[in-house]
Amino acid sequence: MPPAPDRTGDPARAEAAVPDVFDPRLYAEGIPHERYRLLRDHHPVAWQEEHEVLGWPAGPGFWAVTRHADVVRVLRDHSVYSSWAGATQIRDPDPADLPFLRSTMLNQDPPAHGRLRRTVSRAFTPARVDAFADRVRDRARTLLAAARAKAEDGACDVVPAVTDEYALLNLTDLLGIPAADRGLLLDWTVRVIGYQDPEDAPEPLRGPDGTPLNPRSPALLGEMFAYARELAEHKRRRPGDDVMTSLAQAGLEPAELEMFFFLLTVAGNDTVRSAAPGALLALAGAPDAYRRLDSGEVPADRAVEELLRVHPPVLSFRRTAAADTELAGRTIRAGDKVVVFHASANHDERVFADPRRLVLDRAPNPHVSFGDGPHVCLGAHFARLQLRVLLEEWRAAMPAPELAGPPRRLVSNFINGMTRLPLRVSGPQR
Repeated sequence: MPPAPDRTGDPARAEAAVPDVFDPRLYAEGIPHERYRLLRDHHPVAWQEEHEVLGWPAGPGFWAVTRHADVVRVLRDHSVYSSWAGATQIRDPDPADLPFLRSTMLNQDPPAHGRLRRTVSRAFTPARVDAFADRVRDRARTLLAAARAKAEDGACDVVPAVTDEYALLNLTDLLGIPAADRGLLLDWTVRVIGYQDPEDAPEPLRGPDGTPLNPRSPALLGEMFAYARELAEHKRRRPGDDVMTSLAQAGLEPAELEMFFFLLTVAGNDTVRSAAPGALLALAGAPDAYRRLDSGEVPADRAVEELLRVHPPVLSFRRTAAADTELAGRTIRAGDKVVVFHASANHDERVFADPRRLVLDRAPNPHVSFGDGPHVCLGAHFARLQLRVLLEEWRAAMPAPELAGPPRRLVSNFINGMTRLPLRVSGPQR
């Protein structure tokens, strides 16, 4: 039962005008910009029904936050909008799983969050990340050359051929995962991230009542957690200059280590796995903007920020109200779910002029694609490095991005993913 909303006027008429932005199937058709605009203009904090969809049971509903200023406020104010209280996914976790989920820093609030973040920050330093730049560039060149060589009729689906491999192999290098085990990370990522998409994920396991089991449940992550423990033990015996060695030597509790591995494996992989094809798709739709990048008029690092703005890798994050509060004139009760929508905030006309237009040198560009506040993405520097290098190598070796067939987006209200992106990969180069 939704909480009693705080509104004026005719309640039935007001609620009838609120568009649904919860249904994950919407996002397979593209980011619902018009729905977001209606929410920003008329219902910036709007109650959303959490209806049954694709076999996943209904939930209690939540508040959708769509304006940039309100999104930033929620992400920064951990004392009112908690990550710990109900974790950070729209769907409520099984109450039995919640204590374990709270062992990851993603689902913690300061000060506990700060302790874990400082631990992993020491393993994830900019210097360590930058040391991988040459390897990242070699990988981009190799994958793009292979895509050109294997192209059929001058076209290639760059998701499996380039961007999936690029994101996965760069991450496994940084973590220090043996080459023979790298396919496991992609399998785990697909299960956890693509679970709402019946075409992208394996058939979900189901409980005795026939309802799907949440793939983020610790009971379904045993294989990943066992691997994390084995890898950490290996790194203690044979340390290397990699993130897993640092974590193995950091004195973490076993559950903390397992959840760090889960977080780095899934979030670290899917950030670039989603942002890279999204950037190419955006450039394919804006040839004039690409010409400015191709000519060197706009540097690649500046272009990356605008491409992240228009195609954020994450669509939404959930918080739970820790106390009664008010946001944009709406009364929010303690215990209510509050969900911020990054793609909407990034297109807020109050902050971004002509937000639907791709302006590669947009400045300022205060997008929230990597979040804000204490939970700002720890891997943002590595993601930016990979995206910049991929753009530079695409510009040097490939024709202007041009669709060679219809793309396919992930069915998800969480990850802004691409599962297919056919592009022209042979033809005139600069």
